[in-house]
Amino acid sequence: KLEEFLNFKQIKTSLKEAILLDYYTAGFWWAKEMNFSLIQLSGFMDLLNFLLENLSEKHKTLGDNLKELGRAMAGIGETDSERSGDLNFFSIEQAKAIIDYL
Repeated sequence: KLEEFLNFKQIKTSLKEAILLDYYTAGFWWAKEMNFSLIQLSGFMDLLNFLLENLSEKHKTLGDNLKELGRAMAGIGETDSERSGDLNFFSIEQAKAIIDYL
């Protein structure tokens, strides 16, 4: 199903498509094993895509990408709405697990 969703047409002959399918499938199953809710699963998949785009399209270094991850995760668990980020639907423990996974 993920292959269809990603609109991959040459999965058997394209190494790039095969690698991307593996990347997203591994992330999806990890998030499912973490018992993420639907919104958390969606947010995690969006985070995977965001980080991959930073590397492949924006050519950010690994260090810069880690800084981006830190900014994206900043404020998780805080009650002040100005400090909480877009990923505030994750708990602190989940955020730590995501960082460990990535």
